[in-house]
Formats: sequence, C-alpha cells, structure tokens
Amino acid sequence: MRSPCSQLLTPLSAAVWNFPSANEHHLPLEVGETVHILQAPCLWIPVVAAPQGIFPASLIHLKGAVVERRGAEESVVPAEMPMVQEITTTLREWAAIWKQLYVTGQMERYCKVKQMMYELMEQRSQLLSGTLPKDELLQLKKEVTSKIDYGNKILALDLVVRDEDENILDPDRTSIISLFQAHRRAAQTVTQRIQEETSQPGCSTRLAASPSHSLYLCVRNFVCNIGEEAQLFMALYDPGEQRMISESYVIHWASTGVPRDIELLNNLRAVFTDLGSKDLKRERLFLVCQIIRVGRMDLRETLSRKLSTGLRRPFGISVMDITDITKGKCESDEDKQHFIPVHLAAAENDFLHNMIRKAVEGKDINHKGQGFWVSLKMLWGDLNQVRKDHPHLVDRSTVVARKLGFPEVIMPGDVRNDIYLTLVQGEFDKGNKKTQKNVEVTVCVCDEAGSVVQNVIYQGAGDKPTSEYRSVVYYQQRHQRWMETVKIAVPIEDVHKTHLRFTFRHRSSTKDKSEKIFSMAFVKLMRPDGTTLRDGEHDLILYKGDSRKLEDAGSYLGLPSTRSPSEPRILSGSSFRMGGSVSGLAVSARDSFQISTLVCSTKLTQNVNLLGLLKWRAKPNVLEGNLGRLAGPGNGPDTSEGENAGTLTAVSSLQFLQDTLDALFSIMMENADTDVYDTLIFDALVFIVGLVADRKFQHFNAVLEAYIRQHFSATLAYKKLIGVLTQYVEQASRGEPCEPLLRTFKALEYIFKFIVRSRHLFRSSAESGSLSVRISSLSRTICSRLQPRCLTLPLRSRSLSVWGAVGAHCRPHTSTCPTECRDLLLRMAVPVLQDLIERGEEEDACVELLSTILEVLYMAQKVSPRCSAGPCSLCWLHLGNTSGSPHPAALCQSHYVACMAAILSQMDADHYHSYIQAFPSRPELMDFLMETFILFKDLIGKTVYPSDWMVMNMVQNREFLRAINQFATTLTEKFLSSSSFELQLWNNYFHLAVAFLTQDSLQLENFSQAKRTAILAKYGDMRAKIGAAIRDMWYNLGHHKIEFIPGMVGPILEMTLVPELELRKSTIPIFFDMMLCEYQLTASFSRFEDEILRKLDSEVEGGRGDEQYKQLFESILLSCCRAHPELSRPGESFVALVTGLLERLLDYRAVMNDENKTYSMSCTVNLLNFYKEIDRQAMYIRYLYKLKDLHISYENYTEGAYTLLLHARLLKWSDEANTAPMQGLHSPSLHTQRQLKEALYNQIVNYFDQGKMWEEAIHICKELAEQYESEIFDYEMLSEILQREAKFYEKILKVLRPSPDYFAVGYYGQGFPTFLRNKVFIYRGKEYERREDFEMRLLSPFPNAEKLQTTSPPGPDITQSPGQYIQCFTVQPVEEPRIRLRDRSIPEQITNFYKANHVQKFSYSRPFKKGPKDPDNEFAVSNMWIERTTFVTAYPLPGILRWFAVTSTTTTVISPLENAIETMMKTNEKILSEINRHQNDPSLPINPLSMLLNGIVDPAVMGGFAKYETAFFQEPYLEEHPEDQGNIERLKDLIAWQVLPVTPAGVRIHGQKVTEDLRPFHERMEQCFVQLRAKVESQYGVREMISFEDRRSGRPRSVTWGPDWERLSHARDRRVQRGRHHLIPTPWSHSFPGAPCISLPAPFRCPQFPRPVFCTKPHLCVHSAIHHGGPVQWEDTERTPTCSPGTAVT
Repeated sequence: MRSPCSQLLTPLSAAVWNFPSANEHHLPLEVGETVHILQAPCLWIPVVAAPQGIFPASLIHLKGAVVERRGAEESVVPAEMPMVQEITTTLREWAAIWKQLYVTGQMERYCKVKQMMYELMEQRSQLLSGTLPKDELLQLKKEVTSKIDYGNKILALDLVVRDEDENILDPDRTSIISLFQAHRRAAQTVTQRIQEETSQPGCSTRLAASPSHSLYLCVRNFVCNIGEEAQLFMALYDPGEQRMISESYVIHWASTGVPRDIELLNNLRAVFTDLGSKDLKRERLFLVCQIIRVGRMDLRETLSRKLSTGLRRPFGISVMDITDITKGKCESDEDKQHFIPVHLAAAENDFLHNMIRKAVEGKDINHKGQGFWVSLKMLWGDLNQVRKDHPHLVDRSTVVARKLGFPEVIMPGDVRNDIYLTLVQGEFDKGNKKTQKNVEVTVCVCDEAGSVVQNVIYQGAGDKPTSEYRSVVYYQQRHQRWMETVKIAVPIEDVHKTHLRFTFRHRSSTKDKSEKIFSMAFVKLMRPDGTTLRDGEHDLILYKGDSRKLEDAGSYLGLPSTRSPSEPRILSGSSFRMGGSVSGLAVSARDSFQISTLVCSTKLTQNVNLLGLLKWRAKPNVLEGNLGRLAGPGNGPDTSEGENAGTLTAVSSLQFLQDTLDALFSIMMENADTDVYDTLIFDALVFIVGLVADRKFQHFNAVLEAYIRQHFSATLAYKKLIGVLTQYVEQASRGEPCEPLLRTFKALEYIFKFIVRSRHLFRSSAESGSLSVRISSLSRTICSRLQPRCLTLPLRSRSLSVWGAVGAHCRPHTSTCPTECRDLLLRMAVPVLQDLIERGEEEDACVELLSTILEVLYMAQKVSPRCSAGPCSLCWLHLGNTSGSPHPAALCQSHYVACMAAILSQMDADHYHSYIQAFPSRPELMDFLMETFILFKDLIGKTVYPSDWMVMNMVQNREFLRAINQFATTLTEKFLSSSSFELQLWNNYFHLAVAFLTQDSLQLENFSQAKRTAILAKYGDMRAKIGAAIRDMWYNLGHHKIEFIPGMVGPILEMTLVPELELRKSTIPIFFDMMLCEYQLTASFSRFEDEILRKLDSEVEGGRGDEQYKQLFESILLSCCRAHPELSRPGESFVALVTGLLERLLDYRAVMNDENKTYSMSCTVNLLNFYKEIDRQAMYIRYLYKLKDLHISYENYTEGAYTLLLHARLLKWSDEANTAPMQGLHSPSLHTQRQLKEALYNQIVNYFDQGKMWEEAIHICKELAEQYESEIFDYEMLSEILQREAKFYEKILKVLRPSPDYFAVGYYGQGFPTFLRNKVFIYRGKEYERREDFEMRLLSPFPNAEKLQTTSPPGPDITQSPGQYIQCFTVQPVEEPRIRLRDRSIPEQITNFYKANHVQKFSYSRPFKKGPKDPDNEFAVSNMWIERTTFVTAYPLPGILRWFAVTSTTTTVISPLENAIETMMKTNEKILSEINRHQNDPSLPINPLSMLLNGIVDPAVMGGFAKYETAFFQEPYLEEHPEDQGNIERLKDLIAWQVLPVTPAGVRIHGQKVTEDLRPFHERMEQCFVQLRAKVESQYGVREMISFEDRRSGRPRSVTWGPDWERLSHARDRRVQRGRHHLIPTPWSHSFPGAPCISLPAPFRCPQFPRPVFCTKPHLCVHSAIHHGGPVQWEDTERTPTCSPGTAVT
C-alpha cells in the first residue's frame, strides 16, 4: 500500500467482468467493483487490500482518477464529469435493490427499474462520447436527472437537489432557504411525474400546469372518389357553440388522388396551437374536415369548353370526436391511426355547416371505405415549447393552425395582427329569373382608391395568400348559409385605409357573359374613432347598380355599410346623392348579407379609451381623462366589452399589456418635470397589476414578470413611484380614507419590482444612494403607520408584500443596500410578522417574507446580533405554538423550521453570546432555554421533513447540534452552581441530547455503504460529538447527579445502545458513575438496578443492543467495579444479572420476527423464568401474556391455558386490589384479585375445552364451584359451572381423543443459538401428525441444517462443528403411578388420558444383537437385546410449551428373554382390546381380528411363540442361564393365557361375524386352534376365560394392577392341578398404549396372595379356596401401597 502522502501512480481500475475465486490467492470480483493495483508484472495482477489477491488483467478497465485527501485517508474520485459519476453511483446503488426486487417477486417494479438502468447506461455512454452540442447536452442532463430522481423515489432512496444546470447542490455553499426550496421543487416534480405514470394517459396534472396546449395532426391517407380537384379544410369544431374554434388546415388534393404539391406526400402535418384549459374542458370537441370540389357545377356533365370551371362546390364532410384525446382519457400516440369516414352531400344544395351539425349527432354511415386515416397526439406547451420537446413531430415544415382568438396568456413580444372574417349567410331574390340564383361571393381587400390589396387573404393555415376569396356555390338556394372563415392579414399601418368589399355573382353551369356582379357590400376595417371593427356579426347593406360603379370605391365609401336593427330599412330603389351628383347605387332591400368578424391583434384595439392612451401624443389634451377612465369604477376582471364599452376593460388591458405599460411609463418619463400625471399613472399601474393578481388572469403573472425583466426601460420611474407611494401612506397616516392605499398594497409587490428594476437600470454614480435613502424614508413612514392598532388587519397583512418584494428583488444587489436600511426594514418587518403569527393569519405570506429576509442576509454575509433575535424569536414563537398539536399545513411548519435553521447557520459564537446577554433576567433566560429544548426535541421527534430529504435533515441536525452545544455552555455557566441549579432545565437538556443522538436520520449503520460514506465525508458522525458532550455534561453535575437517578438511566441506556463502538466505550462508564453515586448515598444501587432492568427489556425488544454491547458492558463495568473495593462483589453480581438478561433478550429478539414462532416461545419461557428468579413480577406477567398470545396464534390452546394458569396461581381469592399491572382483555374493569382470577379461570376453562383437556378443565371448574358455593354464594354461577363440568365428563367418555406422539429432538453444532445448542428436547406432536410432517416443520427454520440418520448421541466432531445437525426420533411416554386408579375397573377413555399426559419420562428402545451369530437362524431371538433410553424433562408435558429440555438421561439393557415377555404382553393386550371392541360394536369390520387370530393359531415360519420355545425353553439355555428361571415361567404363563382363555373368545366372536366367503378360512383357523390348544394344555396347563356376558356395562374398561405382578410367574402359587379355575391373565396394557381391555368384575386382594385375581364367583379367591378353604376378609385396595412407579398395568 502507498502512504497517505503519495501521489496516485496508477489509474483507477474497475472490474468489467465477474471473476469467481478458484483458490485462496484469487481475489473475487463483481462487475463495477473498484480495485487498487500496486503492480502489473504479467497477465495476473496482484492486489494488496482487504481482501487481497490476484486476478486476470483482462477483467479490469483503467481510467483516470483524482486523489482527494481527508486527513490520513485518501478518497479516489474518477476523473469524469460529475453527471457521469452520479450515474455510476446510482447504477451501483440501484443494482443491489434491483436484485432484491427479483428475490421478493416484485416483477413489475423489477422490470421498470431494469429498463431505467438500461436507459441510464445508454445516456452515460452519450455523455462520455463528448460529441453532443451544448443544448443537447443540457437536455440530456435534464433527462438523466429526471430519471434518477424518479427512480430514487420509487425505490425509497434519498431525494437529490440540483441547481438550474442540473448539478448537485453543495450544502456548504448554498443557503438553507435555497436548499429547502430546491427540495420542495424537486419533490413536486417527482410527485407530478409519479402521478403522470400512475394516472390515465394524458395526465390532468400537465393540463393544469401548462396554460397552453397543442394538438398534433398527421394525415396519413385520404381515399375518396371525387373525380376533380378538391380542397380539404380541417379544423376543430365545438358542437355546443356550433362553430369552428381554430383556423382551418388546408390541403389541396389533386384529381389523381394525391396532394397537388407532390412534395407534401407523406408529410401532411399540422399542429393546432393556442388551446387553453377552457378549450380542453369543452363538453365535446370534434375534428372536422370540409371537402370542397373545385371544377364543374355538376359532376354528371360531360367535360366541354362551354362548361364553367373553377367553381367551388360542396362534396362532403368528415367528423371525429376527439374529446377523450384532448382530455387525456384515452391514448394519444403519433403512431396510432384513426379512420374518419366521409359523409357525402346527398343533394347539390346541402350546406356543409348543416351537414356537420347533423353528423356530430348521427350514427355510423356506410362509407364504403372512403375517408381519412389520421394520427393525433396532444402536446403540452406553446409552439416554442412543442418544437423544443417534439422536434421529430413539429419542425419548420409543420403547418401551424392558430386558435380563433387569443391564447390565455399573451407573452411580451408575441405580435399578432389577424382579422378573421366569416361569411355567415345571405338571402337573395331571384329577380327576373325563373329559378333561384347560384350565388358566389367574392371577397377582396381594397384601399381608399378601390384598388385590391394583393395577397392578404388566407383560406386557412398551410395555404398561400391570395388577393381574393371565392365562396362555395350552392345550387339554386334563396337562403344561403356558408359559414366559411378566412383570415385577413393587412399590415398594421394600412388598416386605417382599407376596407373589405363583397361582390355577388350568379354562376351558371355553362360559361355565360351575364355572370356579372349583381350586388355589392363593403365594410371598413377601422371605425371613425380610430378603433378596429367590432367583433361579432354585422348585417351589411347590399347595393346594386352598374357593375363598374359597384367596383368604384369613390361611389360607395361615403355610403353606410352596415344596417343596425334599430334603423328602418332603406326602401328598394332609393338612391344616394354624393357631392350633389347621383352615385348611381341603390339599396337592394330584398337581399340581405351577414358576416362575422373577430380581431386577434396585439396592436389594433376596439376600445376607444385604450386607443386614446396608446396614441396619447396625438391628443395630449384628453390624456388626463383617458388616464382617469383607465382605472374607472366600472372596470374590473369581470367587466366585459359589452357591459362597459366606454371604459378600458380587463381583457383589453391584458391583451395590450406591453403597449399599455410602455405608454404609461413613456408619459411618466416625458413629464418628469411635473407631477400632474404621476398619481393618475400610479393608479393606472395599480389597476393593471391588480388585474394580473386576480385568479382569473393568474397566467399573466409570467407576462408581467417577463416585461419587467426584458422590456421595462424607464430608468427614472423609481422616483415617481416612491413619491406617490409615500404620498398615499402619509395621507393614510393623517386619518384620511385609505381606500387607494388598500388597492396599492394589493399591487405593492410589483410596484416595488418596478422600483428596484428601474433603479438597477439607472447606474449613475451621483445617484448611487438615492434608492436606499428613498426606501428608508418610505419605510419609516410605513413603519410609523403600521405600529398603531387602529390600522386594519388587511392593510397590515398586505404590507408583507413590501418586504418580500424588496428582499426578493434586491437579492442580487445586496451590496448596494446599506446595513442601516436592512436594519430598518427588519425592525419594521419583525413586529408585523409577530403580530400576524400570533393571530395565526397569513402564515404563507409570513414564512415567505421571513425566508426572503434570511436569504438576503445570507447573501450579504453579515448578520447583526440585534437583527438575529427578531427572526429567531419569530420561528420559535410559531413553532412553539404549533408543535404541540398536529398542524394542518405541514409544509408551512417545515418552512418555519428551515427558517430557524437558516438563522442558526448565520449565528456564530458572538451572536449567541450577544443573544443570551440580551435577556433582562435569569428567569426569562431559563424560560427561553426550556422552550428551546422542548421545541428542538419535538422537531427532532416529529421529523418535519420527509424521510428522503436527507440533505435537509443533515443540515438541520448540524445547526441544531451547534446550537445545543452553545446552550450547553450557557447551562454550565449560569445554571450549575448550588444556588442557581435548575433540575428541570438540565433534565430537558439531557433528554434533548439523547433524542438528537438516537434519531433515525443519524443511525448510519441502517444506510447503504454509499450513503454512509457520503454522510461521514460531509458531516461526520454527529453522534460521537453529542455523545461526548452528554458525557462531559454528566460529569460536570458533581453532587447533583443523584437527582437524575433513576430518571436518566433510561436515556443514557438508549444512548449507549447506539451501535457505535467509540460512543459506547465513552458512555458506558456513566452507568458505573450512577451506581457509585447511589451506593455512596444509600449503600446500595437498587433503584438504578431496577430501572436498567426495566428499560433494557423494552430497548432490546425494540431492536437495540447486540452481542458486542453485551461484551462491552460486561468488560467495562467489571473493570470499573473491581477497581472499587466496596462495589466489587455487588457490582459483579449486577453485571452477571444484566448480561444474563441481555443474552436472553437477544435470543428472544433474534427469533421474534421469524415466521416460525416455535423458538420465540422457548425464548419467552427463558425470559419469564429469569424474571421469576429475580422476582420481577410485572415483567414475568408481561411475558406470560406474550407466550399465551403466541400459543393461541398457533392454536396451542392447552399450552395457552397452562400459561394463563401461572398468572392465576399468583392471585388470591380475596378482594385485595391488583398490584401487578394487568394484561390482555381483563384489565379494564377488573379491580380485585378475585375478579381477575375468576376471569382468568373462565378463559383457562375455554382454552382447556378447545384443547380437549377436559380433565384439567374439571379441576378448574371444581375450584370455581367451591368459590361460588362456599365463599360468595352465587348459585346462579354455580349452576352454570356445574353444567359445564357435566358436559366435560360427557365429552371424556364420548368424544374421540387421539393420543399425541412424542418426539426427541437434538440440536447439535455451534451453528444453533445458545438456547438450542447441543441440547435435547422432547416435543409433543399434534393430533394425527406423522413423524415425517413433524420433521419437515422442525427443519423449516433451519434450511441449512443436516438431519442425522442415527439415534445414538453424536460425538465431539458434530457437537463442536460450526454447522447445524438435527436428530429426531419417536419416544414413548412412561406413565406415572396413580394410587387412586390402582386395582380398579376403569373405562379406558379415562385411563388413556393419563398414559399420554402429565408425563415427564419418555423411553426409546433400540434393538441390537449380542453374542455369537446363529448361521441357521438369522432372525433368532436369543441374541436380540434391547437398549432402552429413558429421558426426563424439566417439566411434565403438556405444559406451558409443547416441548421441554431433557434434564437427565438413563440407559438400561433388556435381555432377549425380557424382550420376549414384553412382546407377549403387548400381543395379549392387543387381542383383549380387539375382542372388547367387537363386543361393544358389532358393526366393526372383522379383518383386523382375522389377521390377529390367524397370526396366533397359524403363524408363519419363525412366527408365533414357537420361536420363544425354541430359544428359551430348551435345557441348554436353562443350564447357561439359571437366573432366568422365574422369567421363563412368566413367559410360559403368558403363552398359556394367550392360547387358552383369550384366543377361544376371539375365535368364537370371529365365527359369529364371519361371512360365507371367509367360512373356509374360519374353519381352517378352528382346526389350527384345536391343535394349538391341545399342545398348550399338555405343556402349560388349562386356563379358562370368564364369560363376557357377565359385564356390568357396555363401556370398555381397564384394570390397574399392583407392582409385583412377577410373583404370578411362580408355578406353585399359580397352577391348579385339580379342576378348572376361571382366571384372567395378568396386566399387559403397559406396553401397548391406547388398547382397551375386557370388562371384568372388581378385583379383590388376599393378604397371603398379593396379586388380585378375578373369579367366576364373587368374593372367592383362588388362594383362599385352596389354602384357606373359604373366603377371607379383603383389604382396602386404595390403602394398600403396593404400587411402585412405572409398574401400573391393565
């Protein structure tokens, strides 16, 4: 490795391929990892690092890098542009999350992130190429940053803030206010992007954001059989208004079926622009195409020279509803094609406008494939923006069709001068003709001399200008309705001398010389008062006369052109005399003609007052009146042209905004020496700005801003504006009506913008201080007026815009603003802000003003101490009032926090000192510190910023930390001595500091490596700094420490649990200091111990603490205690106690969140046992209920009941109050121990019932019944509980309860947790659970564990290995002896319960062979030994767990003879059980009994008891094993009883139930049995079975015997040579769990014969009959203690 001072000798290396490690010398690599190369001698490169190794040189890529030093460390940064580095870092961070998305199955997000990563890689390549021009590079950077921000948001990563050039903002070089605003903008942008992604196509957010929209149209094809040339007029149509709302896009179509201009083939594109939000909100909107044929009058006529040609005739129309496209409800894509069918004109006289109206309401037509194929796409923004965003769609060749009217916003410099003329309708008399005329209207623009102005008429967008326009000819119609619109584009300077002339001709189908003008109409474009022709319809007067006269301007210009509805019609034939001569023109009274005009001009106005203002130089004598009418009382945002035509309206003012403002400031500048017009101009300016401020015209804010920034040039206007403003303020201060001032304050922001901009333009050195002096003077005046309470609140609140405008627009020029001016403004602004904040009004304006002030102060790089106090106190005032309760405007509150952080960032130590010293008294300072600590803690806990605002959070933390340390110094200096010590103040400080240290945004270990590295590099680990401060402040307390014990134990513990090594080492000794303080005062530290045990539980459960903390805690505190003799022994005990608790808590937490809660239960039991040992009853009960909840969630109702029973046993049947905290659902209304215990018992009974543990439920019921009967005498409850108890007894006998299986499980290996490691447990299985299912459930939490295939205990190679090994096998429960069940005939449903429950011993038998192997008999039983292992658990099962650890293990060996005896006993018991079952239920299938009996009477080879006779009854065996003589006799007895008394009963039952099909099988069985019985009787004597009909009940019963059953094996006590004795065999059920036995009489015991026997006659003992000669007195079998553990059998 190179030294920290060395230079970078090799380039930075990055892996470009994965390299797996094949041996210990290789360094594994993944794509993208960086390596540090020391040398490259060959194809393999060695690396010295951690980890270290070699790898192939071909797998890395070398690139330049720069070394940045930070202390003793180096930071290697690639020598690439910052954007490329950011993409690289982003891709690495996304890659890790991307893989997790795949693992967790989030495929939709996985695919989206994958696509974005590919796009970023491609864009990174483009950036690295270095071939992009500047504009494309900037656009690419914007796309990259947008994609990164969007991806970070959906992946829950941090928000990145940038400047205008898309560079990441450096918080060290950016003000906090700017950072906050950048965060807010970035968050809004990302949120809008996500809304666009998740909403339907064509997002409404973009509709709302952009004031202008465009519709892109591409005509893919037009198929229609016209036969002549045609003109296609495509426009947007509103069916509600029944008019076109846009210019028409004109396409000239040739007769050959292609565009007339062949260059336009496949390039027929247009964009309809200037669409506003109102247009997109129209109820319905259609794309309409009018098809006009150009040629003959009738297509059916044969072509000839005589025919008239060039006629424009209606052919058809096409309509398409585009409402969903414009509103964004359906997809708009430039590649998707829509078909629009053609509606052909049914007759020659169909008006196209009527056809459109009918088509939009009609149904589908049979178009026969004729129509248009078009593509449509909505584009957002004005034309410039569209061309910028979609250059492939909209270029210079794309036709632009503008809206018929102004857009919603007219930007400065957007010059437009269009007059739209619509030929509406006309009515023409046929005159002397027999049929109606075919009228054609010709429109032209003429000058005063009548000459036609050339090329000023446009049929539509995309068409060349013409000198005249000819209308469509409708065939023989008296009433003509054209609705054809053309655009007149006359130069502005020629408008006043031009007029429109309309001439009318009759057109015939053949050429006719009589096609002369028969009528004429005209209208002037300019009115006599200089205004433009009014918008709307005009009824023109038609004149007739000589055609030459009709075209002579001198003949008609002096005549009236329009007919007013109020005017009487001029009689037909009337003539006008002009200049004393006859004009030769007459009015055509029978004919009429209407047109409609719309002026869209930024230079031509229809308002006379506005015209007078714009041309004020022409008539200066009326200037004062025009200025007065400009802001007249009738004007306002809701005033329209029609309502107030005599005054300047809002719409007119805004349409001519730039010209109006230019005129106002020109008047002001040209009258600089007089103040005659100053007030009028000021009022007019206020009026215009007020219009812009209205919500209706909010889009014009950008226009006004652009004008001030780019077009405003009045350098001396600031003097006039300040003068008038000062005059108004002084007028209001004298008590005069302040209505002008109120209007002024509404527009004050822009007034000051004009002032600042004017002064900025005026750079004369002689006037350098003029603005400051004037603003200071004005500020003093306003300040003096704003102080009195008599001023209305609206005026006070509106005054905020003064300071906001001054600050915002002086911001770039703060160097020109003197300090005293800022101080004055601050002293004025702070009281106003404070008053409004206290009232809770105008919060948005307040915080904006405060932000502006702080931004100005930041840029000035100077903060005066007396000025800092005001804004700082304002922030604390507002946040202190709102932090206690949820604030509705969270953004506003976060803005206040940003302001406060900005103030703190600009305060140095001197500022803090001056601020602290400014408090007049110590109590006020204490109150301030108290409120500040509470406020800081509240803000830290609530995290006012979103979690992904990492930079903002870290900057705020940095400033808070600096402030906390400053205030800590104040605490030490002013509040530490005995006389001045304030406990609560210090307590608040400690809680604040700990809250700061433990906040989520500082826990670096929870962040990714990249984020952690970035935070450490920029801010360091602030936890170490505040931790050191807490430690120092604690040790500064001196003798006051005891006052913080135990209150501060929890916060200090929370601090020490933070996983930062150095912090832990420096703060854990505080615990010893606490112990020492309490010990020195009370000779113990019990309060400290209790508190730390209580807090440690909740902290570790909450996720804090680890093994490292346990070791540090133990080592540090042990060393401290051992160094102090008095605390050595109690300290060591305390440390052992805490570390023991920590170990259990960590085990509990490690498995708490696992899906399998099995091991959570074990850890819970460990914890509750621990708390029980140390007598912490509250914590003990808490974990009892946690364990209960776990059991119930897994339906372990029995274990849940036993768990609750532990709590119930702690309670008394008394009316004492509950002392321990209550848990669960019992707590609200249960106040005494009796109430709680009763409720617990009822719940326990329910759980036992659900777990089928009715015996246990009965015990609880009996205890409850005793209380109800004898203590509280509640017989109603007694009745209920007794009924429940009776139901439980019934369930015991009638409900099937399968006995559970038990499994021994061993966990071997160091890979298991400590509570499992190398331990063996006995598990209680679930009902009907197979061992395979149990093993699968057991192995699921440990997927890497290996299952051992042997049942013997493993050796050290397994137990000490790092792996995980699990051993599992089935064990048998060993029933405990129960005296009360001994020697009784008891139903097996009762006894079976005790065989599998309340057991603590379990056995496992493993067979093995011993001795020489018999070659003739491989399966010989003489050498088959049994190794029996007995396990003893810590607690009986079932209990509070379904498993318990094994505490002891014993192993015994069973000889082959003993094994044979056990086997015979099991077989006999099985036979008796099967016989009993068939006796009780005759419907049972006979197959099991058949197989069992056949195995006895006709055994297979080496089957039955013959093998035992061969192995054990031979003389050689008896000679070798004389000690087995007793067991041999016992085995013979069992064989005899199996064949003689038992088997005949089974054969008899089998004969009764056998079917005819099995009759031969039964007969064979009987033959074999006869032979077998003869053999057994001859060898072992005769036994007889009692009669089964003597049972006293039909219920299966069992008998419990004494322990010394082996005595029955003695022949002299058992055999009877004379007669037959009806005896039942000795018990066998011990080795066959769950098998019922036959019903027998009750046993009797003879004093001389310890074994009870059964006789055919009551009260007759075999022993008495033989030896005593008669019956004797029987002992009480319940009192005879003859049972020993483990020998009770049935």
